[in-house]
Amino acid sequence: MNAPTAPEVLARAERQAQVVAALQQVLPPDCLLWHAEETTPYECDGLTAYRQRPLVVALPESEAQVQAVLKTCHALDVPVVARGAGTGLSGGAMPHKLGVTLSLAKFNAIQSVDPVSRTAVVQCGVRNLAISEAAASYGLYYAPDPSSQIACTIGGNVAENSGGVHCLKYGLTVHNVLKVRGFTAAGEPVEFGSAALDTPGFDLLAIVIGSEGMLAVATEVTVKLVPKPLLARCIMASFDDVRKAGDAVAAVIAAGIIPAGLEMMDKPMTAAVEDFVHAGYDLTAEAILLCESDGTPEEVEEEIGRMSEVLRKAGATAIAVSRDEAERLKFWSGRKNAFPASGRISPDYMCMDSTIPRKRLADILLAIQEMEKKYGLRCANVFHAGDGNLHPLILFDANDADQLHRCELFGADILETSVAMGGTVTGEHGVGVEKLSSMCVQFSPEELEQMRALKRAFDPKELLNPGKVIPTLNRCAEYGKMLVRGGRISHPDLPRF
Repeated sequence: MNAPTAPEVLARAERQAQVVAALQQVLPPDCLLWHAEETTPYECDGLTAYRQRPLVVALPESEAQVQAVLKTCHALDVPVVARGAGTGLSGGAMPHKLGVTLSLAKFNAIQSVDPVSRTAVVQCGVRNLAISEAAASYGLYYAPDPSSQIACTIGGNVAENSGGVHCLKYGLTVHNVLKVRGFTAAGEPVEFGSAALDTPGFDLLAIVIGSEGMLAVATEVTVKLVPKPLLARCIMASFDDVRKAGDAVAAVIAAGIIPAGLEMMDKPMTAAVEDFVHAGYDLTAEAILLCESDGTPEEVEEEIGRMSEVLRKAGATAIAVSRDEAERLKFWSGRKNAFPASGRISPDYMCMDSTIPRKRLADILLAIQEMEKKYGLRCANVFHAGDGNLHPLILFDANDADQLHRCELFGADILETSVAMGGTVTGEHGVGVEKLSSMCVQFSPEELEQMRALKRAFDPKELLNPGKVIPTLNRCAEYGKMLVRGGRISHPDLPRF
């Protein structure tokens, strides 16, 4: 990134003074940050390879203040990027250099928990895990459980349509949210969905969930709660070949079994997490599967038996079944700590998030192994195997510009290969800035224009989280030229630019 010129620095300072003066009229002094040392902590989310300091950070404490901030920014044509806990992995909360970062961290109240309707009404800044903790006394919990659930917020989950290790059986955020309330870019109150089972008109709730903060700013969310199962047990199955492990995933589903969780880790990942949390993983296995069953004791016993038989026939070299709740949590501790464990063995990592058909799991793993040689970088893999959602973690050093460049090419290659195998560029982490160019691979110019038209319908000035998710046609053209120059056009059946 080139250093800003003197005129650019002056223009930024003048714009900052204008925005600060306007926001000081609607926010208390301690709810506004603009000095460099105050705004630097907001310069990136969980994707630390890309950073940008915001012009101003606003920290409203009420919906009225959120509305006032949005109206002020709309009047001044100032971009706004909503931010929760900043745990996102695609750069979706990276600030705009001439915009306001709207931090909703203070919206952390659980408004109500209704055990009769099995719902909870929470503010957008409530942590994912806090919802289940609040509902525990009623024997209920909130099912989507991203690995960052101890820190990530429900507003961010709505923005990215987050999932988790139990999404195969219980669904993603979109399947577990009834209503979202908030404001448009212009500060107009808006509500999507309802507490009823259905709403009249178009299903705009499903459009807003996963829209990455481009259509509206959510302030309150009504979620579904589900009964805690009487029992849950987990199988840890070892395989001496990644293809056998991938085929085993397909075999479990083909047998008519929908496990509560079905995760896969390759050998480099199991080594990283075992050294970190000592979960008891088989370090000789080329891949392991974690298969969980929950329900009544009778249901669990029957399903564990069926899954074990399928896994043995698929070639499992060892099968261990959790004997109690402590051991079940121990098995899952490794999977839940895959990201921090990777951070211990590499200065940086970039976590991809493509989705492929289950039957191609082994194919993509083997393709990634070849890419490791091609780009000279290591990659540890963890999958939501049951629904084909990949999380390859490319290990690199962001202080080395060449490694960062090779990491970007590596990641783009994974995404392009996933699309060629019948998949998508993202499953639950969003597009943000990370996968912006890869959207050109999956979608045609006409499809991208339809996405832009939808954004303009909600946000005519395009002020909410601009420059993300939907690439411009010029960007797609430049990306196409880059692929040709790098000899990367390996899938001629994909949409071209």
